[in-house]
Amino acid sequence: MQRLLVNVRGPIEADEAAKGGAHIVDIMYPATSETGTPYPLNILSVRGELSRYHPGILISTNVGETQIERSTVCQAALGVATAGADIIRCSLAELSFEAAAYLGDSIVRTVKKFYPQKKIVPVLFMDKDMQRFLKPLEEGSELLHRIKADGVLISVHSKLSRRSVLDFLSPSEIMSFTSQIHQQKKEIWIAGRISGEDLPELWKTGVDVICVRQAACEIEDSNPIGNVKAEQVKFLVNTIPANV
Repeated sequence: MQRLLVNVRGPIEADEAAKGGAHIVDIMYPATSETGTPYPLNILSVRGELSRYHPGILISTNVGETQIERSTVCQAALGVATAGADIIRCSLAELSFEAAAYLGDSIVRTVKKFYPQKKIVPVLFMDKDMQRFLKPLEEGSELLHRIKADGVLISVHSKLSRRSVLDFLSPSEIMSFTSQIHQQKKEIWIAGRISGEDLPELWKTGVDVICVRQAACEIEDSNPIGNVKAEQVKFLVNTIPANV
């Protein structure tokens, strides 16, 4: 089943996303960076809110954009899993293929040792500057096979450029990459300034999860980050084609 992920800042937005029918709630702090790493207590607070009022909705979060030490990122991944995340997104920015494979394998083995049921999804970036290190379309499938993660997320790294992932990828390229990932029986996620208008065409590519924030928000001049609203989320969820 194809699913919609909505980025939220805390329990209030998580409740709105759940009311709108979001399948995955991703906890982040969008004012700081593209991933916006949250505090563990915020994850715990969202976990409590959803467990009480919307049981069954998955929670994901991230452990930062650029990883400095293998030990600390493994600790961080284990920490957010303990705080309540079902899915841990781990950015592999600015790492070569071999470095990403080494680090990714360590993260997966660490989390799975303590929480076998929780999922790890590495994040690869399509920005030209990021592709100096690792090329997602050419190396992503092999990386996923090497580290035995549960899926891969393709996104954009730069928040300042305001460019969408679709500025770097065509629907046909996404469809081809999706086919490669599905051959491994893994999931393909996509993120990066995706609008509501983009969704119908993106679902056709076969991606498993589309990640949004601004498209799910009510934007005001006084609050450019916006607030997630159930009505907006419901509209986006309704773009998912019915399973035949």
